[in-house]
Formats: sequence, C-alpha cells, structure tokens
Amino acid sequence: MELAWILTIFVIGFLGSFISGMVGIGGSIINYPMLLFIPPLLGFAAFSAQEVSAISAVQVFFATMMGMLVFRKGGLLHKQLVLYMGISIIAGSFFGSFISNSLPSSAINMVYAVLALIAAIMMFLPKKGLEGQDVSQITFNKPLAVILALIIGTVSGIVGAAGAFITVPVMLVVLKIPTRIAIASSLAITFISSIGSTAGKLMGGHMLLIPSVALVAASLIASPLGAKLSKKINTKILQWILAVLITATVIKIWMSILF
Repeated sequence: MELAWILTIFVIGFLGSFISGMVGIGGSIINYPMLLFIPPLLGFAAFSAQEVSAISAVQVFFATMMGMLVFRKGGLLHKQLVLYMGISIIAGSFFGSFISNSLPSSAINMVYAVLALIAAIMMFLPKKGLEGQDVSQITFNKPLAVILALIIGTVSGIVGAAGAFITVPVMLVVLKIPTRIAIASSLAITFISSIGSTAGKLMGGHMLLIPSVALVAASLIASPLGAKLSKKINTKILQWILAVLITATVIKIWMSILF
C-alpha cells in the first residue's frame, strides 16, 4: 500500500514536471488539482490544501531548475530578460503578499481570474515574434517588461499562486519573444520566484518528507526530458499546448469563483 501511494505521487510529479520542462509554466497547474483529488480517489489519505501547496512548491523549484539547466546548455536562456523580469516579479510578489491581508478574498480572486483570462486570450492571438532568432539578437522593451512583471508578481503574491502561466503569453504577445526563448526564460524566472515560496513552505511546517522526495525524484527525471522534447517540437504545437493548458486553468479559476 505504501509503495503504491509513493508510486502515485511519483507519477503525478512526473506528469507535472514533464509539462513544466516542455512549456515553461512551473507544473503546479497540473500537480495541484491532481495531488488534491487523485490520492483519495484511489483510496489513499487526502492531503490538505496547505500540504498540497507545500509539496507543489518543492516540485516547481526542482522542475524549473532542471528544465532551466537544459535550456541554458542549448543557448536559449535570455539572461537580460530573466534579470529584469525576475527581480520585478520577486519585488511584486513580496509586495502582493504583504498587502493581501488588507484586501477581500473575492476581489483578489477576481483580479487574478481577469488576468488569467487575458493571458488565455493572448495565447490565441497571432504571434509575430521572430522565431529562429539567436538569443543575442533578441531585444525587448525593458521598462514595459519590468512593469508587466511587477503587475504579474503583485497579483500572484496577493493570490498566493504562481504567475508563470501568465508570464509566457506576455513574453510571446507583448514583448515579442520567440517561443523557445520565452519558455526557457520563463522557467528561469519561475525558478527564481519559487526560491522564496519553497523556503516559506519549509518554515511553515506543512512539508511532508516522503511525498516531497517522490516529487523531487520525478522532477529530476521528467523536467529535463520535457525540456529536451520542447527543443524538437514545432513552435506552433508548443503554443497550442500552452494555450490549452492556460485555458483549462482559466476555466478552473472562473468555476471556483462562480460556483
């Protein structure tokens, strides 16, 4: 029974980490609902929301780190973009988490839902980024990147959720970053922002050792595999995978608000 339980957690982590490495969105979008609902469906003890959040934070940390390292070797990481947006997202998330206590949860959730809906719509807009360009040739609007990352970080910090699935559409549509470079850079940004959340969860005492180890093991294997596959898949297919995942997330967020 114990082995079956560990194997279930490993498979969940594997799927989340594989998709994280492939499309650069952290993996918690897939892992969070699966960890919450699949174990009790299979007759195992259910995790609490706090425990799932803590376990997911560890998975995101390792999955994004491994995916980022694979893309870094391939020369697809835009260091300047990561620096500008990474620092801005961290500053925003700290500010957002600080002011979250003074805001009503209904208003917070609505802002996040609207932001996620915009991200989903953006994924279906035509993208005129110069695919195939070398990282050294890519330029972007730095003040705009900082402002957008600050907004994403602030709202994500308020809600207590990762904003990686919003960051990628912003890079693709607004900043005109090619798909593979956007995915690689998003993994690096999510890795940076996950350092704080992982440390916070560790200090909060909600971390469960065995599930966390199972997810870390899955991340170390699956995320590099996803990142390597991402380099080979047609960018249009990658964009459609992202669009479907983001749309599914938006539907889930709006259903939780409306019902």
